[in-house]
Amino acid sequence: MTSFRRGVRLGIDVGRARVGVARCDPDGMLATPVETVARDDRAVARVREIATELEALEILVGLPLNLRGEDTASTVDAREFAATIAAADAPPVRLVDERLSTVSAHAALRLSGRSQKRSRTILDQVAAVVLLQQALEVEKSTGRPPGSPVPPVQEPI
Repeated sequence: MTSFRRGVRLGIDVGRARVGVARCDPDGMLATPVETVARDDRAVARVREIATELEALEILVGLPLNLRGEDTASTVDAREFAATIAAADAPPVRLVDERLSTVSAHAALRLSGRSQKRSRTILDQVAAVVLLQQALEVEKSTGRPPGSPVPPVQEPI
């Protein structure tokens, strides 16, 4: 039997205009949407506030690699956002492969009968739910935390 670390996790879908935030229950059974955060100067602070409010074990930031597994401009942006969170007083941050999470989110919203225009405000949250649910499944099946840790930036001495 594989071991699963108990605790709430946040899933973060980083976009240029918005950041989707999802959470899971302490047993990692279900990921649910939390909020869409405007991508501005307060975005990192708001993610930290949510992590504190929910007593998150860790923050999982989606890494949007291309289909060949290579970095894109969005990948670099997500890495920088994750590093900024890790540099703050926050729970540990991990980067997880989120290929196709936004595509899956679009499909789920279409199936629920929502138009793309009406879904814009929640798309980022749904993408965060998809990436978090996938990460939980990886940890449950392997017994290892998903993705790779983002080391906190060390202050110069």
